[in-house]
Amino acid sequence: MQRICSLSDLTEDEGIRVESVTPPIAVFLTSEGQVHAIDDTCTHQNASLAEGWLEDGCIECPLHDSRFSLRTGAADAPPAKLPVRVHRVRVDEGEVYVELSSEAPNLPPGVVY
Repeated sequence: MQRICSLSDLTEDEGIRVESVTPPIAVFLTSEGQVHAIDDTCTHQNASLAEGWLEDGCIECPLHDSRFSLRTGAADAPPAKLPVRVHRVRVDEGEVYVELSSEAPNLPPGVVY
């Protein structure tokens, strides 16, 4: 696991983009106090999910309204069809650690990291 940020760096119901990993990930703090990490790039088109809207455990892409589950990565509606990867998160003494998924990322056409 690698340290990503401090818990105090996160704002409830908002995401941050972490570019120190490839491809970038988005980390979210929910209103329930849970921390989630997913790939930051929408699988439909190159858009940062950290800039989307968090509601009911899903993040909505800021471009075309597809939503992705923070727990499973599943896309719930077109135009996105493929899921984003979900990464394991641990919070320890106020620090957020992430273990990146070993699965291949589902990047949109033309996006290469």
